[in-house]
Amino acid sequence: MTIQAGLGGVLALVALPCGRSFTTVPAAQDAPAKVSEFGRYEGWSEERFSEWTTFSRYLEMRDGVKLAIDVTRPAVDGVPVDEPLPVVWTHSRYHRNPSQLMAMFSRGGLAPDIRSMVDVQADLQLLVKHGYVVAAVGVRGSGASFGRFEGLFSEAETKDAFEITAWLADQSWCDGNVGMFGGSYLGITQYMNASLAPPALKAIFPVVAAFDMYDLIYPGGVFRSDMMGHWAKLTRQLDLDTPAPRVDGDTEGEWLAAALAQHEDNWDVMEEYGAGRFRDYAAPTLNYAEHGPSAFLAAINAARVPAYHMNGWYDIFVSGATLWYANYAGPQKLTIGAWAHAGMPDMQLNAERARLNAIEQHRWFDRWLKGVENGIDDGAPVNYALMDEPGEWVWQSAAGWPLADARPTRFWFGAGPSGSVGSVNDGLLLAAPPEGSGAGDAYEVDPTTTTGMATRWDNAVGAARVMMYPDLAPNDAKSLTYTTPPLEHDVVVVGHPVVTLYVTSDTGDADFHVLLEEVDADGVSRYVTEGVLRGSLRALAEAPWDNMGLPYQRCFREDQAPLSADEPSEVVMDLHPTATIFNAGHRIRVTIMGRDADNTEAPPGSARTTVRVFRGGERASSIVLPILGE
Repeated sequence: MTIQAGLGGVLALVALPCGRSFTTVPAAQDAPAKVSEFGRYEGWSEERFSEWTTFSRYLEMRDGVKLAIDVTRPAVDGVPVDEPLPVVWTHSRYHRNPSQLMAMFSRGGLAPDIRSMVDVQADLQLLVKHGYVVAAVGVRGSGASFGRFEGLFSEAETKDAFEITAWLADQSWCDGNVGMFGGSYLGITQYMNASLAPPALKAIFPVVAAFDMYDLIYPGGVFRSDMMGHWAKLTRQLDLDTPAPRVDGDTEGEWLAAALAQHEDNWDVMEEYGAGRFRDYAAPTLNYAEHGPSAFLAAINAARVPAYHMNGWYDIFVSGATLWYANYAGPQKLTIGAWAHAGMPDMQLNAERARLNAIEQHRWFDRWLKGVENGIDDGAPVNYALMDEPGEWVWQSAAGWPLADARPTRFWFGAGPSGSVGSVNDGLLLAAPPEGSGAGDAYEVDPTTTTGMATRWDNAVGAARVMMYPDLAPNDAKSLTYTTPPLEHDVVVVGHPVVTLYVTSDTGDADFHVLLEEVDADGVSRYVTEGVLRGSLRALAEAPWDNMGLPYQRCFREDQAPLSADEPSEVVMDLHPTATIFNAGHRIRVTIMGRDADNTEAPPGSARTTVRVFRGGERASSIVLPILGE
């Protein structure tokens, strides 16, 4: 099995390999002696080992803080091999050894006898069998490591990564070539380490990793309070109440106890991020311009460490994955699958994710750590899952992102009824601008609207073990909706939808949660993607990075401007990217809510707000979809 650790350490146990998969990646039969292509890797690398051994110890950093490390080496007859090999490692905010994590998420609550990540992750076993050493280190202030956690991706933590990379490269069992692996926090630490350009760091393989912390925590200026609250609670539990296993030699647990005592004063996630409401917030412990991966983009690009970005359409960081690809200067690849951050209800999809992760990671490290000219840096740099019905997809490739042949196609909001939903207005989504001007739909914000409690956001932090959005039609009934007639043919949308709203508010502000959905012939409404923006922070600005032509809100404190109760204001926002086939006979729906009750903070103001969305003349609200084909 393999373990995927999410932002909150949530575990999704996935068999590898397992059964069938709805994918066009060809099966490995009647293969030539050598093949290296997306999803297939045969004949280029010999499986030399069937055993491994693990030791653990403390590494002392420049300031005396000791970090716990596990090192797993290929072995023969129980003895680690002597030859120098490439090393891949991960810098974990959770636990370097997953046994306690597995116990926490299991029904029995018993910690399995696991020595390292390699014992439970098939992708890492594949690497060890092919001649790699695998290491895992707990960041300072976590697990069995000493020190205080000083904040997400702190300067001290990144300097630790630089030192650890140098220590690994200097060991007799390392040939001087070091790579990094891991997802979520463990993916972001790879970019952070690359920003210091360690000489031995030859490649990284970040999975489901963020680009900008403000846009994750305050998308559109709206605090993702539920997600961050769950993450804060879970990491606190892992730091103090469910500690990682001891390192070798700590027979009485005295070292572990001493380390846990230093965790008591760890950085308070909710207090710190709760105060950082605007992007220009600057405090000694939190400054968006100095903390987080996007703040180090220039240094990361100067290092030019080869990076393989892997993500999923339902991940919390999928927009970040496309921004990494648009802004990264080193050799790179991008793969986006049909999955969420940690787990999906479709086990075949989870198995496909695990299979691809193992193969592509192996190809990438062989190329950059072993110098195997396997062609991974040739061919299409982008691969993505084009989703059809739930659980069904096909893999597509592209020469770049966004797709050059995706045609921006505008759909306008119009008067209804569409006859497809009993919503507040039941408006139409039109292929041509509506006639007339000044028309609009009034909406008193309903505080109970929600996308549910098994969303991409819950899935990322352990609040929901799998992502499983409900039928959104009941929620749509409490919202504004704009729905097309039944489609005459399939509509293929690949890229970033962009919404333009012309709105007023009787309280001077409002949050606009916009959902893109597919409605089937029975009226069941399936979640596709979403975006959010606080109206008072609508001001557009030039992004400090290549934003792929998408709208960018700076969200500085000084950018706040109230919405008028009389004169419509323009609000432009992008939704998370998707690759979806809207099937013939189905409908495309845009739903507008004033709150996502289970996933974000309450909207501004204590009283209910009434907004008006305009849909005519020069103030015609609309959505632009990137469509492939006619």
